[in-house]
Amino acid sequence: NVVRFPGDEPNVETVLIRNDRIENIGAGLAIPAGARTIDAAGRFLYAGLIDAYHSVEVPFDTDTGTSYWNDQVRSQIRFAEKFKLEDLKTESKRKLGITATLCVPKDGVIKGTSALILMLDDEANPEHAVLAADVAQHFRLTVARGRDDYPNSPMGAVALARQALYDTQWYSQTLGTDSQSETNRSLHSLSLMLLSKQTAIFETSNELFNLRADRFAREFKLPAVTILGNGHEYRRIDAIAKTGRPHILPVNFPKPPEVGTPELADDVSLESLMHWEHAPKNPAALAKANIPFCFTSHGLKEQDNFLDKVRTAVKHGLSQTDALAALTTSSAKLLGQEKAIGKVERGLLANLVITDKPIFDDKAKILQTWVAGQSFEIGDADDATVVWEIKTPNENFSGSRVQVGKSIELYRDKENSTKLKHATHSESSLAGSFSTKTFGGKGWAQLSATFTSDDTATGSITMPDGQSLALQLTRSDAAAFETKQDKDRADKKAPADKDIAAISRVNFPFGYAGVEAPPADPGSVLIRNAMIWTCARDGNIERGSVLFADGKIKAIFAADVPLPAADNVIDAGGAHLTPGIIDCHSHMASDSGINESGQAITAEVRIGDMIDPDDITIYRQLAGGVTTSNILHGSANPIGGQNQVIKLRWGGLEDEMKFKGAPQGIKFALGENVKQSNWENPTNRYPQTRMGVDQIFDNAFEEAKLYRAKQAAGDAPVRVNLELEAIAEILEGKRWIHCHSYRQDEILSLIRLLDRHNVRIGTFQHILEGYKVADEMAKHGAMGSAFSDWWAYKYEVKDAIPHAGALMHQRGVVMSFNSDDGELARHLNQEAAKAVRYGGLSHEEALNFVTINPAKQLRIDNRVGSIEIGKDADLVIWSHHPLSNLARAEQTWIDGKKYYDRIEDAAGHQEFTKLKQQLVQKVLRSGEEMETENGETADPARFWPRHDAFCHHKDHEGHDHDEHE
Repeated sequence: NVVRFPGDEPNVETVLIRNDRIENIGAGLAIPAGARTIDAAGRFLYAGLIDAYHSVEVPFDTDTGTSYWNDQVRSQIRFAEKFKLEDLKTESKRKLGITATLCVPKDGVIKGTSALILMLDDEANPEHAVLAADVAQHFRLTVARGRDDYPNSPMGAVALARQALYDTQWYSQTLGTDSQSETNRSLHSLSLMLLSKQTAIFETSNELFNLRADRFAREFKLPAVTILGNGHEYRRIDAIAKTGRPHILPVNFPKPPEVGTPELADDVSLESLMHWEHAPKNPAALAKANIPFCFTSHGLKEQDNFLDKVRTAVKHGLSQTDALAALTTSSAKLLGQEKAIGKVERGLLANLVITDKPIFDDKAKILQTWVAGQSFEIGDADDATVVWEIKTPNENFSGSRVQVGKSIELYRDKENSTKLKHATHSESSLAGSFSTKTFGGKGWAQLSATFTSDDTATGSITMPDGQSLALQLTRSDAAAFETKQDKDRADKKAPADKDIAAISRVNFPFGYAGVEAPPADPGSVLIRNAMIWTCARDGNIERGSVLFADGKIKAIFAADVPLPAADNVIDAGGAHLTPGIIDCHSHMASDSGINESGQAITAEVRIGDMIDPDDITIYRQLAGGVTTSNILHGSANPIGGQNQVIKLRWGGLEDEMKFKGAPQGIKFALGENVKQSNWENPTNRYPQTRMGVDQIFDNAFEEAKLYRAKQAAGDAPVRVNLELEAIAEILEGKRWIHCHSYRQDEILSLIRLLDRHNVRIGTFQHILEGYKVADEMAKHGAMGSAFSDWWAYKYEVKDAIPHAGALMHQRGVVMSFNSDDGELARHLNQEAAKAVRYGGLSHEEALNFVTINPAKQLRIDNRVGSIEIGKDADLVIWSHHPLSNLARAEQTWIDGKKYYDRIEDAAGHQEFTKLKQQLVQKVLRSGEEMETENGETADPARFWPRHDAFCHHKDHEGHDHDEHE
């Protein structure tokens, strides 16, 4: 039964193979004299499977020729030159029906080129197994390495890859000209990739990395890009489909989470339960979204069966046609070898797989794998299937059979079987227990037999009631399983496609508190009867109203004036309305770390490359009234990475979080952290004194000036240096410094250094001794973003006082209080109140510390930070006075859209709790189709209220939600 290609119906045909090719195929072919004939009657023949990604460790010798300055750029590696067939586990692959594998160098950010290898065993001539060399150049925009190496963070890996491609552009421009100053094998290989339009394959770890890889590829206009997926694509399938990138999909679906006890169930997140349910549906989601894809065994453990995992995907909605294509034709096309492999077709390589049943049948076994005309029998004596016919006085058992293979099964007939449990099997005996339900009984029976010859065995069956039945086993041909009924059945067709239903639905972000979709534009909204804290010249307006539409504040009304009509009216009932809180110093929503500590200067690194819109901290901070946050690089080096200002648009994508138009910034740091005196394992990295820190700033500025001068001269193509580009932007006033600082001496030292270079700092962060030098800060124009009352957490801050913020404010320094902490940011309003307690500031001045002042520090005060006509409608409704410990954020609005509602949150919490319990039950039932208690599949829409519901209650203070935090 030959299946020539995906979607083809099995047909009884003859396949003629000569040397390594399919010479002919068809029904009734004349067989050439002398040909070896294989009778495959009743078997199924398919094109050999293709594993589209297999990672192999390859030696990397940096001394061979000229390499890139960083050993994580290994683009010159050619797998076709470096491999050993014994490392490819060819026999294991063939047992899975895999005949060709794309083999990829394992390590590096830019790894080198892959090769498509046939699963042969010719160790003496491994080059004969190379079907295609240099199939693709491989990228991995993350790292796994120690603290002392650069890069040691995902954002550092992106920066390194970005610099390498800019260097490649420069190298290509100078190649063969008088301007060529070096020969570099790494850059030469990357130049060839761009010139030949070679495919670039990006390895990813989650759905966000899929989109980051696409963004990186578009930045450099890479002509052909494929994504090595990760199994999470379904979470952002629409966005991934828009990239138009083909995918190589792993099928390493998760095992059921451990929920066997209440304690274990409590430790399992809703997200992991939902992922367990949805991961097998990931291939079907890509197929539905028309995303081209093929399969890989990448990520599977050796004992996992690749085909079984694909069959699981078929049970969860993937059509058998698409599944077979992903194993054959789609892989061949993606790898540029559709004229050599992927189909059973005349002229193609004789890469074939033969099975005893249709390939997606759960019980199908691979009998033979052919690679380039060479046949390989699958399995050994231990794997062989032997069938024994049962004879016993009990007519229910007589005529049934025992099949002994990798497992032992008792067959009443073709459709009814049961496994022998607690089984033991040796050359001399066979024993175990089995359920008699299959044979019309109740309870468990025990079987024991001793082999008297190769073809017979005798023993007994002990029935559930203790009765013993004499037993005789007679060896039978495996074909005895084929009854007349079997032969009459349309057994050539594969089992029908299925789709096991999910009770949860994909939300954004995935898991707890995820939403059906980002909030839609509500039209015009009027919040009336509120105590408005404008944080502007108008001061506070009692019983005022605010009208906003199209994301902007359109009008502000005093009490007792006629109000316009609006699409939605919210009566605040006297509750307090403030601008959204702005956090000037945060490290939340940064994926995979906040420090690139591998070098003293990492100005080329960008926090914006690794924003994590799925961080639950975003949602929790919305519940604290935060609407805008400045995500900073850490303080591990004197000049760190570039910051990213975001709006907390929960449910949006990475780029949708970014505050468009916010001026660019960069992290500087002073003190103990950067000179490493407080590191547990200090390195020898320069600088290691405060003097050295000051000098490294000065050197960087001078080098950036020389770099710009060289560019201006225009004598020859100048190599783009992303580190110096960022520093030059500081000198040009295009990038603001946000500097981690504590002691007065180094604060003054940096001010004087910046004055010499005609640079004004953006903010001093922490600034715990700023009260000692407030006049000097004000004179320079420095602003300060401080802690409210942190002290004594290390020696460097021994002179910190809680009055510092108020003192600096009174000396003319624009001050803010920040969080530097995910939890503290949830109550920045209370942190602001400390300026009233320590320093005697007015309530309005204190609230400014977390609204308009941080907006000024980030140079976005023309957009946010106060309630004024024309500004963004970033607003918070509070249950009490915003500086009170009793104040709760009832609603949080960003750009005129409601992103948080306390009442909706309470309802959502109950629904998500209920959903988790249903999923736990599904895991415990493991394998049964899950239904709700009403017998219907759960409606996922009810697991989170839509954002377009508005709160029309009048008395905020009258609502009691203290039971839910």
